[in-house]
Amino acid sequence: MTETYTVVSVPGYTEGYVKARGYWLFYKSIGQPRKGTILCLHGGPGGSHDSLLPMARFSEEGFRVVFYDQLGCGRSDHPLNPGLYSVEGYVQELEEVRTGLGLGKVHLYGHSWGGFLDTAYATEYSLNLSALMISSGSCSTPLCVSEMRRLRSELPKETLKVLDRYEDDGDFANDEYLRAMEEVYRRHLCRLDPWPPMLRSLVEQKRQGFPGYVYKLMWGENEFLPTGSLRYWDVTPDLARIEVPTLITCGRYDEVTPKNSEALQRGIKGSKMVVFERSSHTSRYEEPERHAEVYGQFLSATS
Repeated sequence: MTETYTVVSVPGYTEGYVKARGYWLFYKSIGQPRKGTILCLHGGPGGSHDSLLPMARFSEEGFRVVFYDQLGCGRSDHPLNPGLYSVEGYVQELEEVRTGLGLGKVHLYGHSWGGFLDTAYATEYSLNLSALMISSGSCSTPLCVSEMRRLRSELPKETLKVLDRYEDDGDFANDEYLRAMEEVYRRHLCRLDPWPPMLRSLVEQKRQGFPGYVYKLMWGENEFLPTGSLRYWDVTPDLARIEVPTLITCGRYDEVTPKNSEALQRGIKGSKMVVFERSSHTSRYEEPERHAEVYGQFLSATS
């Protein structure tokens, strides 16, 4: 039986909770589905829907845009049970959110970890999709990590010395280490100066409890140190099962490098790939108009 709890409902906007896998997940719905529904998957693992809110602009073009906080994230339930946090669990959760909210076929959008998750979902539930949109995602953690280590090797020698010293000591919370990592992020996460307010410095994040339980469990201490359950994940052999129109995007300087997008494009028949030439990992902030143009054209063609 579907269980939902509505907190706010006004014309064109609803927020509340939907039960999936026995837990309450926060969701937000903006707009009316005249052209269809876009269901958005946030990054992390362990992030929240807030960073994806620029996708709400498509509600002005006739789409309902739905966001939700995954289990252990944002305003959703946070059970401390490591067995709940896996790709398979999140795929099942996504399907229960889709059916629980009565969304029907959706245009599925995932960014970063969300781009891993929507790829995994599409290999199993392709029939439930009108289209697939993979933003800075991957089909293979080993490939992703190999490329991240290549980017790390290209850092200035002094920065590498700082990273090596504190990693050898296991002191990942040291301010000097976090500031060195931030140099990486300013190259490959977001190249704007200053960062938009929804992106916080690593020092600020650490003081607010980042990385959190889900990120550490599934990934590790930071992008370069994948020790979690995702480290061997790879669905490259299953990509041929995805049979829906697919858009794959990334930034030229992305921490999830264009090689990841190329692997997705090779595996998904008929897929389209776009590289945002002035962006790293957050093209919706770094090139907002170009991002809206690319996704708008794709959505118009698949609606």
